[in-house]
Amino acid sequence: MIFRQLFEPVSSTYTYLLASRIGGEALIIDPVFEKVDRYIQLLEELDLQLVKAVDTHTHADHVTALGALRDLTRCVTVMGERSKVDVISMRVREGDKVAIEGVKLEVLETPGHTDDSYSFLLPDRVFTGDTLLIRGSGRTDFQNGNPYDSYESIFNKLLKLPEETLIYPAHDYKGDTVSTIGEEKAHNPRLQVGSAQEYVDIMNNLNLPNPKQMDVAVPANLRIGYKNADPVIQKGTLGTFEAQERLGEPGVVFVDLREDFERQRDGIIAGSAHAPYNALGDSSRPGGLLHTLAGEPGKTVVLYCAHGERSALALKALNDTGFTGILHLGGGLKAWRDDGGPVVPASG
Repeated sequence: MIFRQLFEPVSSTYTYLLASRIGGEALIIDPVFEKVDRYIQLLEELDLQLVKAVDTHTHADHVTALGALRDLTRCVTVMGERSKVDVISMRVREGDKVAIEGVKLEVLETPGHTDDSYSFLLPDRVFTGDTLLIRGSGRTDFQNGNPYDSYESIFNKLLKLPEETLIYPAHDYKGDTVSTIGEEKAHNPRLQVGSAQEYVDIMNNLNLPNPKQMDVAVPANLRIGYKNADPVIQKGTLGTFEAQERLGEPGVVFVDLREDFERQRDGIIAGSAHAPYNALGDSSRPGGLLHTLAGEPGKTVVLYCAHGERSALALKALNDTGFTGILHLGGGLKAWRDDGGPVVPASG
């Protein structure tokens, strides 16, 4: 596996790049806006295609690069379902899998530092965000943090992992790069407590100053949704009520761009075809589903995803390569459901 731990010194942030092979799909965790050029350079040097960008939580100490990387690479942005960020391509919950070619991360819900904190687990390592740090733990005094939740996430979830599990946090301020569950059990001073209340008392008396970039970073990180000012996207966006009227209309086919686990978890629009966003290139080539559908005379293709970001990106990409007669469902399946659109279970 290709694994790179990258460091941003102003906020002491660690960013992680993962891929299974040279020339394959890649995933990045907790990228920092100021380092976008470096990430793109590294992707090019390793001949990798960035397909997913993940934030462990809404950061307060730096501006995320999720939006910038999405705009540059058309990657899928990923956060936990409790995130209040305006638009994220894929929202995950406990037990879901964030997968790319050859790499599959299990989602762990680990609130406490913030109420939208998640960790991501591989068989031999866990990316803990700010929930569990090396010889420390994430503060719990802002962004709906809660020291009781932090205790539960650390003691009753992360510390239940095998002791040899490697810990890769989102930050370190002392120069440490990695630890293990066993090390932290033995040597993390905040974990040498006899009860949840003792831990809570420690966290409630840290008296730390707010992060220097907090007033800038948090508002910026809550608004990273794909901007629909592009005239192609504006023209091709179908509202939910109009989409409902066209469901079942002759010559109109809905195409679901989500991944299998999302379809099984949240259902589908009845009668829709399936062309996963991460295989958009294959699907739009001769013989592919989208190429076949778009090539039929009089056919209208309505793309949809979870929240409308992947479908907007796909609409623009397909238009750029000459496809016509393609629309996308604004707001995705969430907006469809919120406005009373019918959803049925996915088969298979």
